[in-house]
Amino acid sequence: MEFYRKSGEETLKALNARPEGMESGEAGRRLEEHGYNELKEREKDPVWKLILESFKDPMVIVLLAAAIVQLALGEVIESVIIFAVLIMNSIIGVVQTKKAESSLDALKQMSAPAAKVKRDGRVQTVEAREVVPGDIVLLEAGDYVPADGRLLESSSLKTDEGMLTGESEAAEKHTETIGEEAGIGDRRNMVFSGALVVYGRGTLVVTGTGANSEIGKIAGLLESAEAKQTPLQRKLESFSKKLGVFILILCIVIFGVEAGREWFSAGSGDNGGDMTGAILSAFMFAVAVAVAAIPEALSSIVTIVLAVGTNKMAKRHAIIRRLPAVETLGSTRVICTDKTGTLTQNKMTVVDDYVPEGRTEQIPDDPAEWTESEQWLMRIAVLCNDSRINEDGQEIGDPTETALLAYSAKKNRNQEEVRSAYGREDEIPFDSDRKLMSTVHTIGGRRLLLVKGGPDVLLGRCSGIRIDEREEAFTDEWLEKIRAKNEEFSDRALRVLAFGYKELAGGGSVSEEDENDLVFVGLTAMIDPPRDEVYGAIEEARSAGIRPVMITGDHKTTAQAIGREIGLMEEGDEALTGRELDGLSDEELDNRLERIAVYARVSPENKIRIVRAWQKKGRITAMTGDGVNDAPALKQADIGVAMGSGTDVAKNSAAMVLTDDNFVSIVSAVEVGRTVFDNIKKSIAYLFSGNLGAIIAILFALVFDWINPFTALQLLFINLLNDSLPAIALGMEKAEPDVMRRQPRDIDEGIFAGGTLQTVIVRGILIGAAVIASQYIGLQESPEISVAMAFTTLILARTLQTFAARSQTQTAFGAGFFANKYVLGAVLFCFVLYAVTLIPGVRGIFSIPAEFGANQWLIAAGLALAAVVLMEIIKMIRVRLERKKA
Repeated sequence: MEFYRKSGEETLKALNARPEGMESGEAGRRLEEHGYNELKEREKDPVWKLILESFKDPMVIVLLAAAIVQLALGEVIESVIIFAVLIMNSIIGVVQTKKAESSLDALKQMSAPAAKVKRDGRVQTVEAREVVPGDIVLLEAGDYVPADGRLLESSSLKTDEGMLTGESEAAEKHTETIGEEAGIGDRRNMVFSGALVVYGRGTLVVTGTGANSEIGKIAGLLESAEAKQTPLQRKLESFSKKLGVFILILCIVIFGVEAGREWFSAGSGDNGGDMTGAILSAFMFAVAVAVAAIPEALSSIVTIVLAVGTNKMAKRHAIIRRLPAVETLGSTRVICTDKTGTLTQNKMTVVDDYVPEGRTEQIPDDPAEWTESEQWLMRIAVLCNDSRINEDGQEIGDPTETALLAYSAKKNRNQEEVRSAYGREDEIPFDSDRKLMSTVHTIGGRRLLLVKGGPDVLLGRCSGIRIDEREEAFTDEWLEKIRAKNEEFSDRALRVLAFGYKELAGGGSVSEEDENDLVFVGLTAMIDPPRDEVYGAIEEARSAGIRPVMITGDHKTTAQAIGREIGLMEEGDEALTGRELDGLSDEELDNRLERIAVYARVSPENKIRIVRAWQKKGRITAMTGDGVNDAPALKQADIGVAMGSGTDVAKNSAAMVLTDDNFVSIVSAVEVGRTVFDNIKKSIAYLFSGNLGAIIAILFALVFDWINPFTALQLLFINLLNDSLPAIALGMEKAEPDVMRRQPRDIDEGIFAGGTLQTVIVRGILIGAAVIASQYIGLQESPEISVAMAFTTLILARTLQTFAARSQTQTAFGAGFFANKYVLGAVLFCFVLYAVTLIPGVRGIFSIPAEFGANQWLIAAGLALAAVVLMEIIKMIRVRLERKKA
């Protein structure tokens, strides 16, 4: 029911409530009917269920099966290593899921702990959770509103509803009926659960509690909003399924071929009749293929590379709460950004002024150059003002008033000097109905009433006008001139204040009746100005193929003015209010979506709808926000970006938090995100090239009936230990020069797109060929030597491949051989790891016989080095051919 469109009496009647409150018995009955005034959440999945969910991945299932087979065959070390990796990945996934469940918990904590209600004929304090519809609640400054309600009484009441509406200023409340449909921010005769009373007093009748309050509706949206997978998560999941199926089929085929070969050999008597051993040997061969194909450390390496990205982002004021968000930023095509504090400074600032027949530019910075009219304007701005700026520069008080003090300080007139010279003798506080504030001071021997307020009100009370050192009559001609100036300021979305004074005849106290026959002095115009660095950030975002869209709770005129000034709105772009958006069908919105650059006066439902509309077009969408009203859209977006100064609800719903609330930090984070994704692809290419080389060597041995070139333990050693550090080191590569001049990658682009698959195949074939050649040479001596040589060639080729993997377009020397010290350190560490396998006593574990000496090592190492040199030569040829085509 739209209570804001009903009078107070009609609302009381509809709720069967009375101004004097209800009886305790009736409150108890309603509590049973409506439930407690608190937010309910759906049941969370238990930890054991989340752990089981993590084992559904096809690659995990294949690896799990391999570990079980290894354990059954008595290969305990191999199986323990695999189980340890799987458990570690499962724990990481569960921890991240539990962190994501904290949004609603923070939302619940925003409820008021207690409320003052009228019950049993007196005012009582009850727990806020026990407030029911129809309760009469009393509010005063400092209170949190315990439930949604229609105001019955309002005495200069102001509430901070920014967490719901996104507005930067406190909302002034009244009790009048609103006849037309209005959004939450315009329902000035209503107050909402969780809002803070910052000024005045009020009485309300409760209209909505718990899930039926506006904050409750947001909780419902938060539950229904989908937590989106990142592009990389989707690609890895899709690839894992395909790889898992491929590996299963390959293992079955290999086992079938080996078992069939042993079966027919048994018939001819070649294998001595040991069929059980032959079948187990076939099993081991198939398991070796599975271990070689699956990049066991991939998940952990991707996580670590993402973590490296988070550290880089933290230095740029972006704190990542969920690691995959780093990669998502790199593919972002749309940034839906708030205005206040993100694009602007979140600080009201005087940017223009006007005095009759005064200069066209601003007041000079030297007070000695001020005209008499300018002296009067600045004097009233400081004296008719309840705010202050302390010695530390901290602004205390209403943002509009502190802006006036900051303007005075900027013009080198200290507030304390003015106030000490002209002490306040009396005052008439600001009232939202009068829209005026007045103070009394003695200036130049005259007792004066200094007044500031809205131009529409103050101009109607003027009978004189100050022009430099004289006062004149306030004519209609002057009225039209001043109104024209006021409209000029308003067209620029500036907030305008008017200033005047009046000489008082007597020495008694003043009243509202004295606020007439004023002498007009001048106007000041202020706005929350754009951040200086935003202009360049908007341009950089556009050059990177990213569309910035402003979504704000402020008024349309203000939003448009800021949008045009910073270049966010271009020729042909549109601005829409939340109400106008509600009037569009999904098809109409889809047709106009790419032309709409600014949304104003929006609701939480509007924000989710905008995000979903962009996602429907296949655009990776980021959404910024700081209030409770932003939380559902932050969760729905591909990446939610919360402000560091915002609510805990917003932060917990977001994937990233900006410590400086700055749009520039988002664009900067996009650059890091793109670099991280580039580096993840380098790591993936590195891992799969090595694995492909091993598979090629194994399949070759199978076809030509050679001994399996590797043991399962050797492959696990390479995949889990040796390959991990180089892959992580590749994640430390610096950004490519063109990283912010590319278009965002396509949402359907696979992880092997952009030449990555060709790279994997070429490197894999070269590594495989080197291993095959090494095993062939070793077989001339003995099967044991051939296995040792194949292992040596594989581990050295995969390690040295790190240099080739640093860039798709540059050689190791072209990219700067010593530019990435992490790569040098990782390669050196891998050499040390390999050297450990040659230590007497350890050799046996890795199937390296005592006969394996320097000659065999040099041949194996030479083949590995040759493979890597060929990789670099092929890369140079490919780049030159591509340049010729371009």
